[in-house]
Amino acid sequence: MTLRIRALIAALIVVAVAAAGTLYIRQRAVASAGPKGVDVAMNGGLADVLGQPPPDGPQLARMAVRDLQEVYYKPVDGAVVVKGESDSLRDFLRTKHVANATLANDAAGSDEDRAAETLTGAQDRYASSLGPDGRNQLSEAALRGIMSSMNDPYTVFLSAREIQGLNESLSGGNFGGIGVYIYQLKDGRVLVQPIEELPAARAGMKPGEVVDTVDGTLVRGLALDRVEQLIRGVTGSTVRITAHQYNAPKAERTFNVTREIIHVPSVRAKMEDGYDYIRLSDFGQTSAEEVRKALVDGEQHHAKGYIFDLRDNGGGLVTAATQISSLFVAQGPIVSTIQRDGQKTTDSALGDQLPGLHPVVVLVNKYTASASEITAGALQDYHLATILGTKTFGKGVVQTIIPLGGANAPLGAFKITTARYVTPLGRDIQHRGIMPDVVVNQSVDPALIDTPNDKQLAAAKAKLRALSQR
Repeated sequence: MTLRIRALIAALIVVAVAAAGTLYIRQRAVASAGPKGVDVAMNGGLADVLGQPPPDGPQLARMAVRDLQEVYYKPVDGAVVVKGESDSLRDFLRTKHVANATLANDAAGSDEDRAAETLTGAQDRYASSLGPDGRNQLSEAALRGIMSSMNDPYTVFLSAREIQGLNESLSGGNFGGIGVYIYQLKDGRVLVQPIEELPAARAGMKPGEVVDTVDGTLVRGLALDRVEQLIRGVTGSTVRITAHQYNAPKAERTFNVTREIIHVPSVRAKMEDGYDYIRLSDFGQTSAEEVRKALVDGEQHHAKGYIFDLRDNGGGLVTAATQISSLFVAQGPIVSTIQRDGQKTTDSALGDQLPGLHPVVVLVNKYTASASEITAGALQDYHLATILGTKTFGKGVVQTIIPLGGANAPLGAFKITTARYVTPLGRDIQHRGIMPDVVVNQSVDPALIDTPNDKQLAAAKAKLRALSQR
């Protein structure tokens, strides 16, 4: 394994929805794929590790091809990779009004050579017409094309800005913002769900608000990265948001929200009807300790049962999934990852089980994915919880994040699918998902969760009542 690959092993999930009327949910989440001790903080890159200047675009193209061929979890056809690069460059140049771009990719030698020559030729011919940042724009287009040639939604090039967002997600989300989760409908409308006691909630925003404008900019159809940029800003400054409730499009309201340094909690917990309700939004660095505290609090309040809500949870650190699962599982494997060559690595329970955690119901839906499925699958395999809701997303692969450039001038990262994972009983859930023990159908509207109209939550309480009477 190269130094660059050892830099960080992780997974970033983007849940894309095809069904009409459902939500396009974009959640940043990371899952470790390597043996214990491999994970390191993403605070540097290739230049920091090797003590060399950051590579230029053609060098990065070589590295992208090599990394795909070395670690992608399926065999890689170099010709397909170079074609993906060329197609991406042509598509990008068309957006800059350059039709029928001429690209040279007939260099003798390896696939790496051809990829480098393709980008070099594009830069020599077209960079000057694109402005002072033309070479970087072409480099990014080439790298995106190389990664997307796998037709794998999880294998992508991440820009420096996207890496910054990933860092914020991993660290618990400290940034100048207003405290909302952001969702997007297939038709481009943007919804927000305010986090309790943070600025947006204090300003009066409610779950399921459809955002119309941010400081006068219409946001419908904008990429969520761009919406996040508009909402975030200098701490103490004010952002003006116009929005309306999902079912009341004509009742638009205006909110003036003062930005603060936001630490996004991953757990929201409460005692309700004698049950300890724990909703986990992602598997971050602080999630395991947050879940532990919520479970201990429930035990101290003599909870009659526990509801662990993983609905709409797109995943997180596998280390966090292992830690959280270990609160329930006394011993044995939690998850195993299998690489292209068949090498298998198993993460086992850590011996941190909290005794007396029963009965337990885990809530899941079609957007429960990745590390969430690891936890739900482990608890189901060991018969430690009743899984209730609808079939989960079915993301059973893990990715490697390879940072590029130095810490002070990051160039982005490659994210490559490097392995698949299986549950303790060896179940491969890729494209299959986890089938609940009790199926309860419900709209995926996030505004329904933890309300009187939440049928799945009501069913979980009914199941706990039945189990506690045995």
